Parts: sequence; C-alpha cells; structure tokens
Amino acid sequence: MAALAGAWNMLANCAKAQRGERVLIAYEPAEHGYFDAHVLNAVVRMAREMGLIVKTANVGFDPNATRLPDALRVQIDKADIVLFLARLGDQLRFSDMPPGKRIVVSFALDEGLLGSGFGTTSYAAFVALKSLISDSLNHAATVRVTCPNGTDVVGIPEMPPDEEGDTTVMRFPMSVFKPVPAHSFSGRVALCGFLTGTGSHYYDNYTVEFDGPVMAYLGRGRLLGFDGSARDVAAANAHYDRVADKLGIDRNFVHSWHAGIHPGCGYLQDARVNYERWGGAAFGNPRILHFHTCGAYAPGEISWNVLDPSIWIDGIPVWDKGVFHPARLAGGQAILDAYPDAAAIFAHPDAHVGLTAWNDVAGVAPALVAVS
Repeated sequence: MAALAGAWNMLANCAKAQRGERVLIAYEPAEHGYFDAHVLNAVVRMAREMGLIVKTANVGFDPNATRLPDALRVQIDKADIVLFLARLGDQLRFSDMPPGKRIVVSFALDEGLLGSGFGTTSYAAFVALKSLISDSLNHAATVRVTCPNGTDVVGIPEMPPDEEGDTTVMRFPMSVFKPVPAHSFSGRVALCGFLTGTGSHYYDNYTVEFDGPVMAYLGRGRLLGFDGSARDVAAANAHYDRVADKLGIDRNFVHSWHAGIHPGCGYLQDARVNYERWGGAAFGNPRILHFHTCGAYAPGEISWNVLDPSIWIDGIPVWDKGVFHPARLAGGQAILDAYPDAAAIFAHPDAHVGLTAWNDVAGVAPALVAVS
C-alpha cells in the first residue's frame, strides 16, 4: 500500500516520531468532502507499526474557526506530536497553536496524493530546497514574476528575519517556500479564471469565476484595480467589497506571494469540482504561484492564482513557465544529488493542477481600471 510509505515519511521524516511517543491525530471526517478516510487509516496503521501511542480526535469542520476547542487543547497538551488531517490545522497555522509541540498539517488530502511522489519523496529534500530558495531571495537584487498569460510583476525582495514571516507549524509535504512580502512589488497579475479563498476563513460564495481574462494590478503591495470585461471587473470588485466588509479587513492589502516547489504534487480533479479542496492541495505544484490578498496578514482571504509562472531571480529563470529548476540556484544540484528520489521527481514532474480549461487563456492589455 503506497499510502503507508507516505504515512511513514510524514511520521518519521517530518514529525521525527520515535517509538513510545504520544501522537494525536486530529482528523476531519470524509463526509465533509475534503480529506478521504484512507489517509487517516494509513497514518494510524503506520503510527502503530512504529510503536507510537496513538490517539485520534474527530475535530469536524468549522468554517469560522479562530481558536482550538478547549477539549482538543487538553488532548494536545498530553501529546508529543499532533498531526492535523483536517482544515482546522491549516486555518490556525498562523495563529492559535501551542508552543513546544511538533505540529504537522497534512496537505496530502487523499490516498493518491499520500502514496504518490508527493507524499513519499524524501521530506528533507524539500526542506533543504525551501531554505535554499529563501536564502536566494534574501540576497537577490531583483525578482521578476511573469507567465504566458501576461503576468509581469517586479520588485526587490525584502524578506523578514528567519524567525518571522512563516508559520512554525510543519507542512507535509513541504511544498512552498517562505512567502515573499509584496510591499516592494508592483505590476500586473493574470488571474487564472477566478478568485478564491485562502483557507483562512470559509464563507458563502467562496469563489468567483470570470467569463474571460482578468488582470489584477498591484502597486507596492496594494491592489490598484482590475482589467477585463465590465462584468468580470464588477464581479471582482464586488467580491472584494463583500469579503472585506464581512471580516472587517483591509480590502486592498496584498500581503505576500509564493510558488509551489514540489513537482510530485499532482491534482487530478478539475478545480471547479471543489475550489476549497483545490486551494488546499494544488498550490504545491510549481505550475501554481499565488498571492495572499485582502487582509494585512498571512494568508489573507482572497488568493490570486497564476498558472505556469516564471520567477526570475537576478535574471535567472529559476521557475520557467511552471517548471522549477533547482540546479539553477547555487547549491541546488547538490541537494538533488543528495536525494535521488527528489531528482527523479524533478526529471518527471506531474503537470496535473486541475486547471486544463485555463491553459489557453490569453492575457489582456495592460489598461488600468480603478478600484471601485
């Protein structure tokens, strides 16, 4: 069962679990349509085979969760390791997590993802790549983001200190680099057909689809406006108005951006089937780059998703039309050499990201439409 290999990778390599330790698995039942039951079963089985003391807790799903339930916190206090197979972990990863615990949030939502190269490839390889990318951005004089549909954003990365700007909760698999603050970036972003949430809060009409191409304009970390058909521009502005008013947040704040780093992250379902689920898994593929917007905090409330980005770090296309080339970074080839299974994944990346209908969307002319 390939999923067991992914479960072992999560427990042994990510959580650093040792025989006799207490692990709490906080899970969201499959009836909510997000995680499937096979992931829970595989992780429980592997944890027991590894000699761990296993407890499980059904945490359900609360679209408006802002804190850990008291009963769950009591169970967490008794555990050495906490694994979230639930959106709750993602919702609270930047805020309400107790210190001193090894806390892992899984983005392998089903048996296929857990048992694929996404779940089974050496976890340490992608931790090393994340660190290498962050270091490269930290020392970069300029970074440019483009895409075939017309994205063109330029800035000088002003990365926060190592202890800031990222969550201390461990992602499994490690699938993105540290967010790049957007306050020093300006340009235009070609949206791939829709606006959707970030997984921070869930609300009615979570996603707005467009009829045609739409550009978002960014000026030093502020949303300046949208360009597209009158109907699509009106829909985008109305969506921002509604979400910002509902949550009482800074409508036009663009917080940060990052891209996927894991070429084993294949999302086979069309995004339209479940945008919430798509947003919780597909972002780890290098073919997706997303901005955190609407709210002066990570991860914001509305994401801008870019298909097949190129990321030019000091003139070098480290991402080239959705393909991440670690060897183009100093030290990148050494990581691939140290982890042959990761090198194999990079040699044969999974191109499935659930957005095939938008592959041929053309960019639009760079004409600014003011924010309403």
